[in-house]
Amino acid sequence: MASCSRKKKSESDSFLADVRDHIDEFIHASMDEHKSCFQKTIQKMFGMSKVVAERAERASETKEIESSLPLRTTVSQ
Repeated sequence: MASCSRKKKSESDSFLADVRDHIDEFIHASMDEHKSCFQKTIQKMFGMSKVVAERAERASETKEIESSLPLRTTVSQ
């Protein structure tokens, strides 16, 4: 199992047992698995940052729309 796509093996495992298992998988993973995981992580990070940037760009485009309210004046005598 690649440590990058790791899932908890058993819901009944304690937190420490899960951490121990994760560390064991990490230590025994091959260099190719570490390299692949690192590349996937970087791609996800850049993919997420690209999505966030696109959302921010769309939000800034909508902020440029101007709205105006009619001015009401009252004259009292």
